[in-house]
Amino acid sequence: MNKLSDQNNYHSKFPQKKGLIYLNHAGISPWPHQSADAVKRFADENTTIGAWHYSRWGIKEQQLRKLVCRLINAPSINDIALIKNTSEGLSIIAHGLDWRAGDNIVTSNQEFPSNLIPWQTLSELGVELRKANLMASITPEDSLMSLVDKRTRLLTISSVQYASGLKINLERLGQFCKERQILFCVDAIQSLGALNFNCQAINADFVVAGGHKWMLGPEGIGIFYSCSEAREKLQIHQFGWHMVEDSKNYEHQDWRIAQSARRFECGSLNMIGIIALRESLSLLLNEIGIAEVEKSVLTNTSYLIERIKAESKLQLLSSNAETQRSGIVIFKHHEVNQSALYQYLMDKRVICAYRGGGIRFSPHFYTSIKELNQALELVLKFSG
Repeated sequence: MNKLSDQNNYHSKFPQKKGLIYLNHAGISPWPHQSADAVKRFADENTTIGAWHYSRWGIKEQQLRKLVCRLINAPSINDIALIKNTSEGLSIIAHGLDWRAGDNIVTSNQEFPSNLIPWQTLSELGVELRKANLMASITPEDSLMSLVDKRTRLLTISSVQYASGLKINLERLGQFCKERQILFCVDAIQSLGALNFNCQAINADFVVAGGHKWMLGPEGIGIFYSCSEAREKLQIHQFGWHMVEDSKNYEHQDWRIAQSARRFECGSLNMIGIIALRESLSLLLNEIGIAEVEKSVLTNTSYLIERIKAESKLQLLSSNAETQRSGIVIFKHHEVNQSALYQYLMDKRVICAYRGGGIRFSPHFYTSIKELNQALELVLKFSG
């Protein structure tokens, strides 16, 4: 397995525009070269011969499921569904469970709308959504657990908060939920592809993530994990040829819902997305290794944190605690308008985001320290 000893070699796998410093992997990531090439080949195939080799497409689909299993340490590919995005996966859960008036769901006050809106729609059924203030207790996990009572049916949390970079102790929350027979749902979009993730170790019932951030895939393709016991609790609301047990028997009238997570895939899948994400995950898992990716990501963010702390003009908004670090670092400049600084950086080809009241940098494994220094020099140079 290749290691990250040659940063330039891995940077060459991302043919970005010259002079561009890409620090927005927590938003939308650029594709690696091999993913783009695979999609081009697939487009050429569709143009010249159509579905002549349709059976090969199914092989690519199964290969992606196997890669996803490795990425999250799922027990089986039968636990994996390929969906459109995080919002779809969370909506499947929110509107699949059998709720009763008086039930409640616990989440945080820092969630992206994807992990709020599906649960908020349940208010018409008398289901309460409780939002913990992650900064109001000794630990974020304590804040979440303090809102749990006998009517709590589910706890849903992002593994990493998009507007602060706060990494949650999922093992602790998962064990807490398991002991109380509460369903545990994780929005893992800000972890998968950047950090180690083990759905079994954290006792997750559901894991959902879109592929367009740290997994380096396109929009429109995502993953949905459900353990077998939790999967049986979800009612199906979308039906079609692909979600039945014998999906290849088109004339069989007496159909049954698939036992596997394929039951959540009602029709034809996003094959272009599958082709691209398969290549991106192959790069992360087979060519580099997720442990090496995580090491490099955290090295980059730790470097940013120390540089920001050393500059009197800058204030670190992300947590300084090593156990709470992720691929996201958010900071502000004391002397300038943050929105103006963001626009200045974008104009200078530093691709970042304006989140949580400051500038969000989210470098990936291939980002060099040189690029981080160049970006920070531009931050310090800006006078408003």
